[in-house]
Amino acid sequence: MAPSPISGTDSQSRRMRKRVLPFLIRRDGTWLYNGSPVRRKPMICLFSSMLQRDPDGVFWLETPTECGSIEVEDAPFTAVELDFRGTCGRRQTLCFRTNVDEVICAGPDHPIEVDWDRPTCEDSAPVPYLRIRDGEGRWPILARLTRPVYYELAALAVPGHCKGRPCLGVWSQDRFFPLARLS
Repeated sequence: MAPSPISGTDSQSRRMRKRVLPFLIRRDGTWLYNGSPVRRKPMICLFSSMLQRDPDGVFWLETPTECGSIEVEDAPFTAVELDFRGTCGRRQTLCFRTNVDEVICAGPDHPIEVDWDRPTCEDSAPVPYLRIRDGEGRWPILARLTRPVYYELAALAVPGHCKGRPCLGVWSQDRFFPLARLS
């Protein structure tokens, strides 16, 4: 019996195949196939569970029948809903629902990340992301927080410090996540 052309799941065997699949995930979480939106949510949820990220930061879709790199404009997921659990402050738990209906609670394994040093437009603040899962190196798979979710999160922000600098942030599972610098 001949070996499967998809055998092996490490990044080296993926790179050797160098196949590019005609998928694009837009910044707003819309999946496109050959330029047309994928409208079947169960299909998107299935594909999203097979999404990987290699040590070079490249996204790969690895199904039982094929494997190839795909283009992602920003982050492959969006956080579309925030659920606040527990009491306010350190003991609260902030849970997010993604556009593929995965619920992730912010905490040590799923931090909220904001890159303050990344250049942004003058009118916008740094964009917050939620770590969904690890990739195969330093590049995690993230969800971009949608603007309404970010505003809900900002309403829960309290003063704190990050790297010796005053900031506003939120607590979840007894961990502080800085969102913005204080002037």
